[in-house]
Amino acid sequence: MRTRIIRVGNSQGIRIPKVLLAQCALGDAVEIEAEGDHLVIRPARTARSGWDEAFHAMAAKGDDALLDGDELGDTEWATTEWDW
Repeated sequence: MRTRIIRVGNSQGIRIPKVLLAQCALGDAVEIEAEGDHLVIRPARTARSGWDEAFHAMAAKGDDALLDGDELGDTEWATTEWDW
């Protein structure tokens, strides 16, 4: 599909036909970036999108254990420097 670059105030823009917006599931917010000589427009991701699935996958693999274990209360620093 061919379109023209139009003036929008002091900027320039393009009109994206409704059928293309629907096909790409673009909403009100998008991310746009240049990749070489192409402009790439994709739906904007919400903050922390995909985190829930990632946490479930971590739990299923057993990767959700604390890195320092439960020994924090038994360390010299914890017993001498920290007020419990």
